[in-house]
Amino acid sequence: MEIKKGISASPGICIAKSVIIDSEDYRIPRRLVEPTQQPAEIQRMKTAFDKAVKQLSKLQSGQETKEQRKIKDIFAVHLRFLRDRSLIKKIADMVRSESVTAEYAVSTTLREIASQFIKVKDHYISERAADIYDIERRLLKQLLGNKRENVEHLEEEVAIVAKELSPTQTAGFNKKFVKGLATDTGGRTSHTAIVARSLGIPAVVALEDFTDSVNGGDLVIIDGNRGIVIVNPDEHTIKQYEEYSLEFHEFEHKLDAIREKPAITRDNVRITLLGNIEFSGEAKLVLEKGGEGIGLYRTEFLYLNSPTEPTEEEHYKAYSETIKVFKDKPVTIRTVDLGADKYTQSKRFAPEPNPFLGLRSIRFCLQNIDIFKMQLRAILRASALGKVKVMFPLITNLQELMQARMILHDVMEDLDDESIKYDRNIEIGIMIETPAAALTASTLARDVDFFSIGTNDLTQYTLAVDRGNELVSTLYSSVDPAVLRLIRTVLQDAHKAQIDISICGEMASEAEYIMLLLGMGVRTISIAPPMLPELKQIIRSVTIEECNQIARKILGMNSERQISNYLRNATRKILPEAF
Repeated sequence: MEIKKGISASPGICIAKSVIIDSEDYRIPRRLVEPTQQPAEIQRMKTAFDKAVKQLSKLQSGQETKEQRKIKDIFAVHLRFLRDRSLIKKIADMVRSESVTAEYAVSTTLREIASQFIKVKDHYISERAADIYDIERRLLKQLLGNKRENVEHLEEEVAIVAKELSPTQTAGFNKKFVKGLATDTGGRTSHTAIVARSLGIPAVVALEDFTDSVNGGDLVIIDGNRGIVIVNPDEHTIKQYEEYSLEFHEFEHKLDAIREKPAITRDNVRITLLGNIEFSGEAKLVLEKGGEGIGLYRTEFLYLNSPTEPTEEEHYKAYSETIKVFKDKPVTIRTVDLGADKYTQSKRFAPEPNPFLGLRSIRFCLQNIDIFKMQLRAILRASALGKVKVMFPLITNLQELMQARMILHDVMEDLDDESIKYDRNIEIGIMIETPAAALTASTLARDVDFFSIGTNDLTQYTLAVDRGNELVSTLYSSVDPAVLRLIRTVLQDAHKAQIDISICGEMASEAEYIMLLLGMGVRTISIAPPMLPELKQIIRSVTIEECNQIARKILGMNSERQISNYLRNATRKILPEAF
């Protein structure tokens, strides 16, 4: 039994066999074959070795310059492994003894060798593990070719284990079979973690070298509450977690019972709870969990989840389906936030040296006017069906806001010329996600109807910490004093300007931060649907005066750790089950 500690990314418990997805998206399950099939599997394996040798030999022969000869030496090392009879025999023996497929035997055997290399203190030898992984990938390409298995076609419950997962990979998983996620990389507010929370899939990220210590088919426990993953647990641990899982589900069902009750504090202050969604199909879940509308519709997944860019009609259809679910309740549609780690089809292969500070979000839209106008047309047309708001992401200055508004008005004029109906009084808002926007909020407030504070990026840009980088994850905190002071500034400026303001970042999904946010003046919160009942329970258990006292105390503190500990202890008294 091995226990690995990472970062809790999505709550819940998963007990299932692992499926490994490597960097090239191969699924390598532990699949058994009939004894009569063993010779064929062994022959497949030997053929893969032969083809890999021929492929490398051909590449090696072409390296003649001084620099190329260095590459030639690397190929020579790989060829020695591929021609090693004892290695081939070891893989063949595994196929015979365990009746597994050739690809599973290859992957498992080579990963075991790599893990042994990693443990050696000699730096030169430990680095040879990379060569083993390269050989593994080369052999798997020969074995699987174009027949790579798609995790969408699972037939049993599994836990997905990977070095990293893209938001679109995560969004494409079938919740019926994918019961948990564990990745080497990532942070709590990485887009993969956000999607996992939206889907209600337990997830632990930032496990560093976890993929080196687990094999496909191993039983794993993913504890998304504590940020722990256990490989091959003993019977006692399995039983313990089965009981823990049952308690967690009972707690969730208990919270679901209050979904019809309003989010009102004990001193009768009404709080509006909204849902964040990526797909129109999630709209019903927001209602089921007691949400009062959509505070953030992340429309970029219309691009990311399709091999082709969506048409205006596809945009319109997606928005219409969501609006029909909520009828007269608000649906806030954010214009596409592409770039950084989320690319559209036409720009997918245009890498940038620092994409998070590059052409992303509203900047991308303002340089791709056709894409921007097409989406705005669809949003405006959909606004005739219900209470729609439009929101521009990552605004950093007044010029960007005015450009976006001008383009929106151009689209309105086009619709007028075509006699197409839309809401002429549609509310326009922006996301406050950068220190620049936060510090000029009083100016920006004059030209918008509402603000929404995106704490994920605001924290990232304020603290200069990549929120998806596990190496600096300990430095990322939305309750850092610098971040809290910016949030307070934005709240004060919005209240002075008498415009609506909400929090839509993942900070609002943290149970221990709710009393602080209420005490700072937040009255509208938008979060992942599964988190709505828990937040409602906290809101219904406190008074605003209690929250005000906590906020005053917190805003006088200078240490992030001191703030976190204080908030955790305060929340534990209100809702101990959440911990």
